[in-house]
Amino acid sequence: MLFNSFHFAIFFPVVFILYWALPDKFRVYFILASSFYFYMSWNAKYIVLILFTTIISYYAAILTEKFPRVKKFILIITLISCLGVLFVFKYFNFFADSLVKFLSLFTIQLHPVTLRLLLPVGISFYTFQTLSYVIDVYRGDVKAEKNFCAYAAFVSFFPQLVAGPIERTSNLLPQIKAPKVFKYEQAMYGLKLTAWGLFKKVAIADVLAVWVDEVYGNVYAYKGSVLLIATLFFTIQIYCDFSGYSDIARGCAKMMGINLMENFRSPYFSASIKEFWSRWHISLSTWFRDYVYIPLGGNRVKPFRHNLNLMITFIISGLWHGANFTFIIWGAVHGAAQVVENFFTKNKHNEAHGVIWGLRVLLTFTFCMFAWVFFRAQSINEALYVFANIFNGAGNFTHYLHIGFKNIGVNNPMLMHLFILISTMSLYEQFPVFGKILHEHKNLRRLAYVMLGLVIIFFSPKGVVTEFVYFQF
Repeated sequence: MLFNSFHFAIFFPVVFILYWALPDKFRVYFILASSFYFYMSWNAKYIVLILFTTIISYYAAILTEKFPRVKKFILIITLISCLGVLFVFKYFNFFADSLVKFLSLFTIQLHPVTLRLLLPVGISFYTFQTLSYVIDVYRGDVKAEKNFCAYAAFVSFFPQLVAGPIERTSNLLPQIKAPKVFKYEQAMYGLKLTAWGLFKKVAIADVLAVWVDEVYGNVYAYKGSVLLIATLFFTIQIYCDFSGYSDIARGCAKMMGINLMENFRSPYFSASIKEFWSRWHISLSTWFRDYVYIPLGGNRVKPFRHNLNLMITFIISGLWHGANFTFIIWGAVHGAAQVVENFFTKNKHNEAHGVIWGLRVLLTFTFCMFAWVFFRAQSINEALYVFANIFNGAGNFTHYLHIGFKNIGVNNPMLMHLFILISTMSLYEQFPVFGKILHEHKNLRRLAYVMLGLVIIFFSPKGVVTEFVYFQF
């Protein structure tokens, strides 16, 4: 079930009404039933995988507290079990194929073994959420949850089940269990956040996706500025698509009296790659910080080891995103950029003003945009083709861009329309003064809501519902 589907437009209002109509003691069970229905509407059989991961981690945490002498062994078994499921469904074919190709270099021929399995939606997200719970119990940071239904509701909470944010136990689980009182202001804020997320998804991301998919679906048919424009469009698309999902997830949870963590903070206004990763997919970047980077030694070691820790963390992060060498390279590129930054800067965040800050933001954005080529390309060869041909004809830059927009089918009215929508989104999210103006002027705020609603309705898909980009991870 997709947030931008008619199915969800019926599902959530029903859930919202019943949720607040039920007594507190029944809400945990209702969240669990609603979440299972939400997931099973995609593929009913794969609910078994969530149940398996939930049961393993639930009992592992209890046994960890009961038998502290063997808690390390319990943790290892849990990691093997949960990550084993993730490996089979997401990485087995990739590693099997890579092994066959590697051995062929030494004239050792093997027949590749391929599993015909559908990648379960959200498996990377709920696997990491359960692992963080077990590790936190192992460390003594949280207590093991004895109520299985409450824990299962925490794992499968439908707003953030398939694409995050990856919530921590200490934040989400107590909220699921806590008694709640309906608050109109809270519900309205959640509704506005949901509308804002839908705006970014249907009015910007889905519009840009048409051109991006056309070009990156057959990159060898294009050269020059078409590749540059498609890459720029994808840079904006993936942000609007993924942050849009996170806004909808947070908005729906807010309407149910639950606060999910903020997952994006205007990342394209970052003045360094380190700052970018403190603003982009925050729930994942902090997960890798706490459960990979810091256990490796973090920055409390010698400079070489510190930089190695960065590279290992970002390479694993790239692999988390997908079973393809392009994702590994994308992660490695971001890790290498931070290593370079460590040599030249102290990585302190600059205040958001000044020419130097603006130049650093532009440089960081440009780096991220070109790094996205590895993320979007289907293979390393495709990515290298893009880099080799992206600046063909760029000698006359104005003509270069004009030809690109013409060849991709973007005319001046379309370009102006996109510029207005993207600028509005960027200014509103980066500069709080615009939100403050809306808050202080009721009529202006109402007009903004009406216009936002009209844009969403106008751009909503007619008969075709597009998935969110991060569903594939």
